[in-house]
Amino acid sequence: MNNSYLIPANSKRSMLVASAFNSVDLWIFGIGLGLSFLFLMILPVSDFWVAIGAVIPGLIAGFLVIPIPNYHNVRTVIKNAWVFYTTRQKYIWKGWCFESGEDGKK
Repeated sequence: MNNSYLIPANSKRSMLVASAFNSVDLWIFGIGLGLSFLFLMILPVSDFWVAIGAVIPGLIAGFLVIPIPNYHNVRTVIKNAWVFYTTRQKYIWKGWCFESGEDGKK
């Protein structure tokens, strides 16, 4: 192999913690779990709905950082959908029948 390099397909995963999480994901998950534990210690969890309410921050944080195929995690899917639906989409057609506008010539 003269002057050729082989780059593995999963080279980006080596930059992640446990090959799945970046630092922002760990912060989100840690804060969500911390809030859940804090609420579980402070609130009277003998009532079912109060216990569910205390666990909700950890569940939401876990849902946001769970890895999914073709994207990094659910948080990036939500971000991409938000950007797609809130920005103006302009598609420029340049196919075989595209005319540049110069005297009708292609």
